[in-house]
Amino acid sequence: MSLASVIRSEQELLLPTYDRQKVLFEKGRGVYLWDTRGQPYLDFLSGIGVNALGHRHPAIQRVLRQQASRLIHISNLFFHPYQAELARRLTKISGLERAFFANSGTEAWEGALKLARAYARSLATNGHRPKWRILALDHSFHGRTMGSLATTGQAKYRNPFGPLVPGVSFVRFNDVEDLRRHFDGSVCAVCLETIQGEGGIRPLQAEFLAAARALTQKSGALLLLDEIQCGLGRTGRYFAYQHYQVEPDIVTLAKPLAAGLPLGAILTTRRVANAIDPGMHGTTFGGGPLVCRVAIEFLRVLEGLLPRVGELGGYFRERLEWLRSQYGSVVEVRGMGLMLGMELDSADLAKDVVARLLARRILINRTSETVLRFLPPYIIQKQHIDQLIRALSQALAGARPKPGPALRTSVARSHR
Repeated sequence: MSLASVIRSEQELLLPTYDRQKVLFEKGRGVYLWDTRGQPYLDFLSGIGVNALGHRHPAIQRVLRQQASRLIHISNLFFHPYQAELARRLTKISGLERAFFANSGTEAWEGALKLARAYARSLATNGHRPKWRILALDHSFHGRTMGSLATTGQAKYRNPFGPLVPGVSFVRFNDVEDLRRHFDGSVCAVCLETIQGEGGIRPLQAEFLAAARALTQKSGALLLLDEIQCGLGRTGRYFAYQHYQVEPDIVTLAKPLAAGLPLGAILTTRRVANAIDPGMHGTTFGGGPLVCRVAIEFLRVLEGLLPRVGELGGYFRERLEWLRSQYGSVVEVRGMGLMLGMELDSADLAKDVVARLLARRILINRTSETVLRFLPPYIIQKQHIDQLIRALSQALAGARPKPGPALRTSVARSHR
């Protein structure tokens, strides 16, 4: 099947929700994808953070084959061996105590919002109205279901679908005073991405996260952290919040958890989990035997990769900072580990650079219009980072006046 025929078929049959790049992929291995012409592409996006172990990882393939030959789905009306084991591993590495498995990140976040409201209702006594307001952040992105959209601090995602879930107010990003102004006794939850992904690879400042934790602890509200993109090893630790020495009440996970299969998770404390009774929440597909067994294997492999994620992330950031020193069009480099963004001074330039890298068969994307987003697989090597840096340098030079000889010399030296 040709790219042109696939495009025609999709135009006739699918909802027009995606502005796809015109490449037709048919296989992958390691850090590479191959199109139908047999051309390899270096993958620095990993399915927007999903393929953290790259493509066709042998351990994942082995478990997939074994479990698919035994049991794929039974529904949550019955037991299987792998949900409790996966929950045990996740609670151990997170410091939390209870888990719920869903199908996706947005479903996990939707469930977390319900849990926060249920917990607040469980504490209401003597006829007092339960806490119900939710505080979220500008620039945030939590998903595309109605509750997740309601807490997403970007009007372009929310406005076409209003009115959304009521009771949500937005706080300026990393503005402690604005957080305090919005916070009162009616707030049941403060909702944060530890590192904003779709919002432009923006890490929370330690002071802001500490203030959110202090306010919620004092009032009895909950601190909800969305680690769907930044969690599970992406920053060099299991969870990004572990860089801050803050303990949340609820954490949501998804993207890399089942190594490409759809699986999301809510982690929470025993105290908060007690607000949920049978029948109050559920899922048909979430936490089936196949996805849970694959997720257990992912966590086993991840344990050995964490140190190199931090090391390679540091090297990658150094190389991006070097580019910033060479090109005035690079405004800032942000992020942690292998979740990095490079902000450029215009949306047109960012779009052009993404296209130029695609022409060189390197996959990245842009977010928040002007930010180049890098989410490579954890198995990436320095030689792949160097290849990307050379391509970025050439793309930036092609889009703006070329730098002097010092840049070309430095690029050649970094390659050696």
